[in-house]
Amino acid sequence: MKQTVTMLNRPIHIDISKRAERQLQQRDAPLCLEMELYFSCMIRKRVLVREAVSTDFVAQVGDKLTIGFRPVMTKACGITETAEDGKPPLTDFPIKKPEGYIPHWLRLDYRKGEWQAEFGYIDNEMPA
Repeated sequence: MKQTVTMLNRPIHIDISKRAERQLQQRDAPLCLEMELYFSCMIRKRVLVREAVSTDFVAQVGDKLTIGFRPVMTKACGITETAEDGKPPLTDFPIKKPEGYIPHWLRLDYRKGEWQAEFGYIDNEMPA
């Protein structure tokens, strides 16, 4: 299923595989995906499956899927600042014009019993 939603007046093209669509229909509560853009020494992007989206930038995709966009950065760069899991603690990243960072596309699949998702910024590079 292909769909387009709007977040901060920017379109996000959503591509949901047939497997993911079947899994979504079986859910009682909406699946919440958080597209995280991580600013640190390098930029990392990942999609997290959450019970609820923890950001102000949210869009509803039908009644079974909620997506959010959350720019984050590390709170500190020191090695002593890492959590028990070895990852640095994160904080929200205060972007002055967040609409410029809203992803252009999101792809959702369900394989081997797990949700798999990715997002990107150039429409013609969206995986088939």
